[in-house]
Amino acid sequence: MVIGLVLHASHRARFAAAARTLSGVTLARAVYEHEDEIRDRVAGLLRAGRLDGLLLGPVPYARSRDLLPPELPVAVTRSAALDLALAWARARGNGWPATPVSIDTFARETVDEVATALELDREAIASLPFEPEQPVADVVAFHRAHLARTGAPYVISVRTGVAAALAGEVAVLPALPTPGTIRADLHELALRIRHRHADGLRFAAGVFLAAEPAQRAGLRELLRTAPELADAWIDDRGPRGVLVLAPAALFAAATRQWVDLPLLAAARESLGVRVVAGFGQGDSARLCVTLAERAAARAEQDRGPGAYLISGGMVIGPIGAAGPPLAYAYREHGALEALAGRAGLSPATLSRLAAIERRLAGRPVTPGELARSLGITDPSGRRLIRKLSGSRLAVPDGSAQPYRRGRPTRLYRLAITAALEEAA
Repeated sequence: MVIGLVLHASHRARFAAAARTLSGVTLARAVYEHEDEIRDRVAGLLRAGRLDGLLLGPVPYARSRDLLPPELPVAVTRSAALDLALAWARARGNGWPATPVSIDTFARETVDEVATALELDREAIASLPFEPEQPVADVVAFHRAHLARTGAPYVISVRTGVAAALAGEVAVLPALPTPGTIRADLHELALRIRHRHADGLRFAAGVFLAAEPAQRAGLRELLRTAPELADAWIDDRGPRGVLVLAPAALFAAATRQWVDLPLLAAARESLGVRVVAGFGQGDSARLCVTLAERAAARAEQDRGPGAYLISGGMVIGPIGAAGPPLAYAYREHGALEALAGRAGLSPATLSRLAAIERRLAGRPVTPGELARSLGITDPSGRRLIRKLSGSRLAVPDGSAQPYRRGRPTRLYRLAITAALEEAA
């Protein structure tokens, strides 16, 4: 498991202490000195290799939220009430009065809770909650305005940029998350990732129903040759149905995380009839199939092609038929078989690689990331990349060094789709 950390350079020791009790996890760090560096650092971390999760503070999250893949588990670590109380304790230890004081980033509810617990005068406490688009200059102006009114001997801040801007003007007490706060968020993220991986390995079933019994054979062949279902077990189910058995992660990828199912649009175009689908996740194969049949029956109640998922007592859907249909299927197009022979691979393997390239949408990958996507070992992934490179189906695209030690990792961009279009 690889978890990315986005942190300020001055917080290295804090995050290292928080991660000391976490085992079985590799940490990849994106370290910044100034907030305007965050986007580039996060983008570099995402390019460097596959991440199973990402931990970052509210400021890095606000600055890079649009860069984060929607399927990436993310945890935002925030200073807690305990961290604010500790900052006040340090102030009293320095001989300063608890109030007046100005505080940034904390929610007003948190400030009220701590002030009440410590029996402080809330009217003498100025607080500025965090806003995603809030520049450092505005936070600094807030503190300066309060200092001008009250002459407070110190401020409490979570922003490193604020502390740097006010250096020499007033004492700044940091209320940063303690290693304990970060550790709790890091452990929660790791557990969430493990549960997600476990859910992805769970058995699942899909039932596809054609409008007419005569179309079942064509539907079965369409599913059997679909790159997204290359590792699935496919058989007939009833006079109109086709049963697909596979890990839940395969169905999640084929439905784009249960949002839409382009296979239904492909079936409508190739067969000329309405096709619906149902998916089921349960504790046994029999229950998965039963739930999938119920979900398919629910999908048939709608007018157009669509699908539903039944899992854990929940019905998720409708899963639409939007999205471009498959451009090819390896058993139907000689171009892919020819390319597979040139690369020394099976058509099924190359078909899966083409599906992976489609999901990557132009993003380069490391051999290790490609290996994990295919469920093979890293050495096998490196051998596969050498085969693809030798056949011009993968091209080098720079390198990345996700970890401070070790050699850089070469990045590759898959070029299977372009080769197929050229051969067509």
